[in-house]
Amino acid sequence: MPEKRNKGLTILAISSIPLILVLGNSMLIPILPKMKAELDISQFKVSLVITVFSMAAAIAIPVLGYLSDRFSRKAVIIPALILYGSGGLLAGAASAWFSNAYIWVLAGRIMQGVGAAGTAPIAMALTGDLFKGGEQSKVLGLVEASNGFGKVISPILGSLLALIIWYAAFFAFPIFCLISILLTIFFVKEKKKEEKPPSAGTYVKGLLSVFKTEGRWLFVAYFAGAACLFTLFGILFYISDILEKDYDINGLLKGGILAIPLLFMTTTSYFTGSKIGKKMKLMKTLIVIGLILMTASFSTLIFFKSLIPFFSILVFSSIGTGLVLPCINSFITGSVSANRRGFVTSLYGSVRFLGVAVGPPVYSALMDWSRTGMFLTTAGLTLFAAILCLFFIRVGKKETSNKRDTLFEQLKFT
Repeated sequence: MPEKRNKGLTILAISSIPLILVLGNSMLIPILPKMKAELDISQFKVSLVITVFSMAAAIAIPVLGYLSDRFSRKAVIIPALILYGSGGLLAGAASAWFSNAYIWVLAGRIMQGVGAAGTAPIAMALTGDLFKGGEQSKVLGLVEASNGFGKVISPILGSLLALIIWYAAFFAFPIFCLISILLTIFFVKEKKKEEKPPSAGTYVKGLLSVFKTEGRWLFVAYFAGAACLFTLFGILFYISDILEKDYDINGLLKGGILAIPLLFMTTTSYFTGSKIGKKMKLMKTLIVIGLILMTASFSTLIFFKSLIPFFSILVFSSIGTGLVLPCINSFITGSVSANRRGFVTSLYGSVRFLGVAVGPPVYSALMDWSRTGMFLTTAGLTLFAAILCLFFIRVGKKETSNKRDTLFEQLKFT
C-alpha cells in the first residue's frame, strides 16, 4: 500500500488513466454530425468511429490483461498510452491532410482502441493490488468517478476544440496521454513480484477454475456493466443527433447539455464508492435499485419530447448508472487474487467496451425504427439485468473482513 504522503498522488495518477480512456469516445460525440458532413459519410459510417475503437479495445483487453498479470501493470499501461496518443495523431493528420481521410481515421481509432485496452481495466487491477478493504472500494469509486468526470468534461471539451476546427480533438489526445504517462511513471510504485510468473498453461487452468466455480455471477456482473455503458453511449448518440437536427443546438451549448446526465452519474459514482466499503448486501441492493431506476426512467421518456422535461427524467437513469458501476467494480476487483486480477478485470473492461461499441450503431437503427420502441427496448434490457442481479448474486450473512483478499469466501452464488 502506498505511503500516506504519496497516496494522494498515486490515486491521482491511477485516476488519470481511465480519464484518458473516456475522452476517446465521449469527446467525439458532439462532433459526429460535423464529421458526417465534412467527410460526406452515412450515419452508420460515422457511428463506426465509436464502434471500431471499442471493438479493438474489447479484443485486445484479455491479451493485455494477461500480460499485466505476467509482467507488471505499468509495463502495459505506459506503452498503451503511447499507442493511444499515436492513434490520435494519425486520425488528426488524416482529417487535416489525407484525401481518403475516413479510412485513415478508422485506422487511427483502431490504434487508439488497442491502446485503450491497456488503460482503465489495468488501472482497476492496479487499484486492487495497491489498496485493500474499504479503502479499495473508495479508490475504485474515485476511479469510476474519474471515468464519469471524463464523460462530463469531454463533450464540453470536444465542442470547445471543434470551435478551432472539427478534428482538433484528435490532436488533443497525445497531450492528455503524455500527462498521464508522466504521472504513472513518477507516482505509481508497484511491488516487485516475488514469485515467478506462472506459465501460460497454468495461468489458463487457474482462470478456468475461477470461471467454473464463480462464472455465473461474474458473467451477470459483466452483463450489467455492459448494459449500463451500452445504454449510456446509445442515449448520448441519440441526444447528440436530436440537439443538432431538431433544435439546431451546436458548439459549446451542445457539449454542456450532453454533460448534464453525465454530471449526475459522476456525482453518484463518487458518493457510492465512498460509502459502500465492503458491505456486500448494500452493494447488491444498490445495483438492483440502480437498474430499476434506469428502467423507470427509460420507460417514462416515451412521454416527453421537450428538452427540460426530457432531461429531468433522463437524470434518474444517470443516477441509476452511478449506483450500479462502482458496486460492480468493487465486486469484480475484490473477487480474485492478485495473480489473476488483471485478466478478470480486463475481461470486465472488454464487455464494457462491447457495450459502448454496439451502442451507437444499434441506437442508429432504433432511431430509424421508432423512438418509443427505442426507449422501451432500453428499459427492457435494464430490467432484465436487474432480474439477473437479483437472482444470481446471493450475499452470505457474514460481511467481508478487510483482512481478506477475495470476496469468494463471503459470497454464496446460485
